[in-house]
Amino acid sequence: MNDNDLLLNLNDRRFVMVSSTASAVDPDGPTEFTYRESGGIIWGDYTGDTVVHGRFVGTRDGDRLEITYVHLLKNGERASGQSGSRIETFPDGRLRLVEEFQFAGDDTQHVSVCAEVTGT
Repeated sequence: MNDNDLLLNLNDRRFVMVSSTASAVDPDGPTEFTYRESGGIIWGDYTGDTVVHGRFVGTRDGDRLEITYVHLLKNGERASGQSGSRIETFPDGRLRLVEEFQFAGDDTQHVSVCAEVTGT
């Protein structure tokens, strides 16, 4: 693991979705993601906006994440899929995740952007 990997470590970091091509993002209640990381393994959960509860698991290699996700929507439906994210750094040191994702059973490629939340 190099110094850049340590700076990008996602353990205990929280992110909120700021944009998505799959749906409108509610700025007053965006989906919030909590990440855990150990030894390049990524996992976590998310909730908010249209999602009652979601979970994800995957890997990180440098500034790239590959994850599989599943969630329960507020309308009672379930959704799952795959995504690949790129970690970027804001000038203030916070991280941003630019994610290309695809729902299972759908060939449409979507893009979302999540920004790190600091504090409580």
